[in-house]
Amino acid sequence: MDLDEVFGARSGLATTADLASSLNARTLALYVEAGAIVRVCHGVYALRPPDLEGRLAAFDLMTGRQLVACMNTAAALYGFDIENDDRVHVVDPGIRMRPNASVMVHQRVGGPLRRVGSRLATAPAWTAVEMARTLRPPRALAVLDAALRSGTCTVADLRVAIARQGGRRGIVRARDLLEHADGRAESPMESEARLVFIDGGLPLPELQSEIVDRGGALWRADFLWSASKLVAEYDSMQWHASPEALRHDRMKTARLQECGYRVVPLVVDDVRRWPGELVARIASHLSAA
Repeated sequence: MDLDEVFGARSGLATTADLASSLNARTLALYVEAGAIVRVCHGVYALRPPDLEGRLAAFDLMTGRQLVACMNTAAALYGFDIENDDRVHVVDPGIRMRPNASVMVHQRVGGPLRRVGSRLATAPAWTAVEMARTLRPPRALAVLDAALRSGTCTVADLRVAIARQGGRRGIVRARDLLEHADGRAESPMESEARLVFIDGGLPLPELQSEIVDRGGALWRADFLWSASKLVAEYDSMQWHASPEALRHDRMKTARLQECGYRVVPLVVDDVRRWPGELVARIASHLSAA
């Protein structure tokens, strides 16, 4: 049988048994070594690296049952994963399945499930709270923000999930951070910066506020203290390094300054390495205003 037909029979995947009629073990190993076939997990192969759903399907084939996604993998299915963990995270299927560099197996009891397409996963709010319990506070707030921004759950849903996970490690931190969660945050680093402001005792800024310049153009400010006409903008090296992005940022700063706003740029080191200095800078601008 042609290899395309073999892989096509299982939507791009094939087991060792499927390939046995076309390839012997040595030839299969040579194909894998040459990169013509990709080993996804033990005994399951693909012609090209599969996406997340394909990787989950591969583990289904390996275990002989449909696995339930949780933690980062469930968050990715819902659209609010911020950690970019390459491993697949699944609920313990009740058979021997050792965690490794490709998969992490979790003992999760009591988690409500929801179907995402053809896949079962722990419910969005439950997933967000589970992740928040295990992350450092800045990243925990970022995942709560991202979950709200995704529209898959509400603050009320998160409160219910926190109540159901009462007594588990990290739940008090998650409960405290939920009071500051806001779905308007557009990136994890904006969430981290906001927690620096909160911990530093600064007045809470407005998030993603719209400002119309003198020419009628509309701009959005990451953080705005409107009474002081102070704007803080997080500059991501990933998204702001192209010539087009730099021109946009400079034009935005110039237009806001023309309207009387003071613009304070922030970068990752301000947030993670020098949070005290960042708070002092913002506080001095607020005092001056």
